[in-house]
Amino acid sequence: MKKVRVLLAEDHSVVRESICQLLERESDLAVVGQAGDGKEAVELTRRLRPDVVVMDIAMPELSGIEATKLIKTNNPSTAVLILTAYDYDQYIFPLLEAGACGYLLKEVSGRELVEAIRAVHKGESVLHPVVARKVVERFRQLGKAEGRVSDLLTERETTILKAAARGISNKEIAEELCLSVRTVEAHLGTIFNKLGVGCRTEAVIHALKNGWLLLEDIP
Repeated sequence: MKKVRVLLAEDHSVVRESICQLLERESDLAVVGQAGDGKEAVELTRRLRPDVVVMDIAMPELSGIEATKLIKTNNPSTAVLILTAYDYDQYIFPLLEAGACGYLLKEVSGRELVEAIRAVHKGESVLHPVVARKVVERFRQLGKAEGRVSDLLTERETTILKAAARGISNKEIAEELCLSVRTVEAHLGTIFNKLGVGCRTEAVIHALKNGWLLLEDIP
């Protein structure tokens, strides 16, 4: 089995080592590197090319926001999962716009973190409920989009993107549309390529901003 390669970016060594021990107990996960600051996280990602970076926000040298921007610019296929104590708007929206695929608060359980890493590796979106509410509310405040479905996407791709916006898993989308999970994953990969994004979170935000999805498409 090919393991999901994970890089940990956290400036508190005790927290970082604890997460490392948690992840190393999982047979399908491998911690390939640890960074104590944002600059080191960018450099190690460039060198090691992990599948997923678990990123804190408040770090020396470069913040999690700046580090995420650089990682997604230099290594767009690497998924960035934010794990932080902060749920402030000034962190959430810049990080999601920078390309973070998930945003969790440090109150989550170890099991939730493990499942989140697996999910973002598959291109799924993982948002803490508090963060998800803030995202939906932000777009409500901006008003309803009046655009049309992008000419870039086929009807099937649009249907799958709308399902993804509802936060359901690839397996649930497959069951709902009577498709195989692999077919759904293939369609999502095509959607990401067409929109120039790396995960569901980016795709949904991109589509909302351009009016290709309406708020009614999100629960």
